[in-house]
Amino acid sequence: MEQTPVSPRFTGLLGFNAGYVDTAGFLALNGLFTAHVTGNFVTLGAAFVHGTAGAFAKLLALPLFCAVVVLTRLFASSLAAADTAMSKLMCAKVLLLAAAAAVLVAYGPFPDSDAPLAVTGGMLLVAAMGIQNAIQRMHLGSAPPSTLMTGTTTQVMIDLADLCKGVSGEARTAAVGRLRKMLPALAAFASGCAVAALLYWASLMWCFLLPPVVAALATLGIKRAPGDPT
Repeated sequence: MEQTPVSPRFTGLLGFNAGYVDTAGFLALNGLFTAHVTGNFVTLGAAFVHGTAGAFAKLLALPLFCAVVVLTRLFASSLAAADTAMSKLMCAKVLLLAAAAAVLVAYGPFPDSDAPLAVTGGMLLVAAMGIQNAIQRMHLGSAPPSTLMTGTTTQVMIDLADLCKGVSGEARTAAVGRLRKMLPALAAFASGCAVAALLYWASLMWCFLLPPVVAALATLGIKRAPGDPT
């Protein structure tokens, strides 16, 4: 799939939103991971052992995420221009986040996160993050991941260790180049987590109003590649 030129602001907003939505969803929906969906295997086990709510949403999250990624890929493949596909997908993501905010603000907080409206809000968030993950793989392969930070953190530590031991030449240039891309991505995700925790503490479900706004701002950061049709 053709890579689409985007601004650092765009990728930074993606990372911020991923950290924000994952943290807000976890806090508001009894441990549901909406971006790092495989983490739900862990919290699902905890729900079974401790008898807490949210097991159904955690079971549903991964198959829904997979279905959204497949549909996103098929949709993007049907369009000739990569930037057109990404713009449309980002608009869909904005709409999903806005719908999730409407449900969660109107009907939350939820004592039972397996209640139908709680599951609906959570799955809308999962679908939005599924689109973001697919966009990352299809159009932003040269950029650090915006939703999964374990690999990024590992590579950052490896590069820092190499710099500390005094690597030189091409190895040093490569390590510095990776750090210049990965450290901002890590900082954006971490800041999203921190802001989400603070706003959830201060406003509960009202915190979900921010992600669609951030996603809309990110969409404005998409740049058209030279020669693409307008």
